Amino acid sequence: MAKYMLIMRPTDESLATIMGGDFAEILDAVGRFNDQLIRAGVLLAAEGLDTPEDTVVVDFSGETPVVTDGPYGETKELFAGYYILDVASKQEAVEWAKRAPLTAGSKTEIRRVTTIDEFPQDNEWIQKERAWREQTGQL
Repeated sequence: MAKYMLIMRPTDESLATIMGGDFAEILDAVGRFNDQLIRAGVLLAAEGLDTPEDTVVVDFSGETPVVTDGPYGETKELFAGYYILDVASKQEAVEWAKRAPLTAGSKTEIRRVTTIDEFPQDNEWIQKERAWREQTGQL
């Protein structure tokens, strides 16, 4: 099994459709999808994100980090929420993503979540993180 993150990326148009839609219907569709993920035993986490207007950006492109209010300039660089699934393959993650109740124009980016086992195990910081993960029941 491997963890995959499904990153929900709306466009301006699909976000407007969502915001103008019946919220109860949206909750119902998402709730049914989440229930399928739960029943299949693959859902590890799922969260929506607040509106882009409440975003703060920390930009590391200069010598020191610069903090600004508001999101990046383009919606295509934002994401609205995510799922983390524990599935057998990338193809299984793709199949789940294809079933998500998204509006036309939306996109879902699928990325594998790396594990601590993929990092050098003799590194002091990896060892400390592994101990923390074991202590908190994450390993």
